[in-house]
Amino acid sequence: MKNRLRVLRAELDISQAELADRIGVARQTIVAIEGEKYAPSLPLAFKLSRVFNLPVEQIFDPESAE
Repeated sequence: MKNRLRVLRAELDISQAELADRIGVARQTIVAIEGEKYAPSLPLAFKLSRVFNLPVEQIFDPESAE
């Protein structure tokens, strides 16, 4: 699933490890999501949404999930 995670993380100037700590996952999970090798669960997507203060649709491209 395409996403803007890397760009959004850069805008907040936070590392993959820091983002992982904020949402309670391993850094490797962030790596996999950014590399579009893993589509996060809905609860995880909502946690990311809260970190970036954006709707899930502005972080993930729902069209690319088909």
